[in-house]
Amino acid sequence: MNSRLPKGIQITPADRMRELPAQFFANLVRKANEQTALGHDVINLGQGNPDQPTPAHIVRKLQEEAANPLYHKYPPFSGFAFLKEAIAKRYKEDYGVTLDPEKEVAILFGGKTGLVEISQCLLNPGDVCLVPDPGYPDYWSGVALAGARMVFMPLRSSNAFLPDYSELSPQDLDAAKLMFINYPNNPTAACAPSSFYEETIRFAEQNGIVVASDFAYGALGFEEKPISFLQHDGAKEVGVEFYTLSKTYNMAGWRVGFALGNPDIIRVINLMQDHYYVSLFGGIQAAAAEALTASQDCVAELQALYRGRRDALFSALQEIGWEATPSQGSFFAWLPVPKGHTSSSFADLLLQEAKVVAAPGIGFGAHGEGYVRMGLLTSEERLREAVQRIGRLNLF
Repeated sequence: MNSRLPKGIQITPADRMRELPAQFFANLVRKANEQTALGHDVINLGQGNPDQPTPAHIVRKLQEEAANPLYHKYPPFSGFAFLKEAIAKRYKEDYGVTLDPEKEVAILFGGKTGLVEISQCLLNPGDVCLVPDPGYPDYWSGVALAGARMVFMPLRSSNAFLPDYSELSPQDLDAAKLMFINYPNNPTAACAPSSFYEETIRFAEQNGIVVASDFAYGALGFEEKPISFLQHDGAKEVGVEFYTLSKTYNMAGWRVGFALGNPDIIRVINLMQDHYYVSLFGGIQAAAAEALTASQDCVAELQALYRGRRDALFSALQEIGWEATPSQGSFFAWLPVPKGHTSSSFADLLLQEAKVVAAPGIGFGAHGEGYVRMGLLTSEERLREAVQRIGRLNLF
């Protein structure tokens, strides 16, 4: 043994690791697991993991293509052309958006990766990123890794959970380089009208801000089909949209996503990924292309499933006197907590007394306080049972 090796070496993480936001929901999972370990029947509505299997035809495609020797080698760094062509075809059919597959589509290791990478691609230390509050916490992670600063845009029920750009200060607008928007929205389950996207494009043009539209729940609207940012004139000039197969096709574990839009931004994202990855396994790319180009009946069936669950949940909420605005999209419900509770104290009460897991709104930002998020990710029967358990607490 080499006696010159250091003994008891102290590992000091880089400063950027200390700047990462705390994983708020890890504590939620721990508490839920503790109750389950004690033998309780816990109904977990606190996480966002799709509960349905990937459609069989997509799985079969992977099984077939896994045997293809072509895919046992390194794939092209930016991915196979056939997958980029498939997403361009899907956007043309679903939204009327024309995309150049080579210049306006980047393949991602899941949508989350792109949402973290774009801050590292575009922001320098000290730059400002405009972030929705409440919003998806992984936006914060990318900004922290870039050494940039966040300015929060409050999403209030009084403004249909849309940001009010007039509230932003001239100083913050001058420093801002990037902004995130997300509709259908996680966690508020709100959808955005075309007028909002048109306003956002004008706002971005006037202030020199890149728009990152998180369209992860783009297939999941209940009353109306969700609108893509890229459907609007000028969108490609100011930003990109992030899409994922995780929700649309129940492919969360497959980690397939895309960045779409402005070719200069797409080029920088591809450059970043050249240094991190050698693209996705080719068999998964082939299966993803199958998902995008085969019959979309499975997507319509999934939409109907979540709509039925949404209706069952809100009908049950009404029966116990819990007043809440029905979800417009996504697979979440955003519910106000009763008087006398914070989002965290109410979530703890639900877990301890009703054995129901809900995500405290404060975990999504300061303006998430006063709400809990529940997922439509179990059967209608279990959703009704969860509400019945809560009803027995006589809180409403």
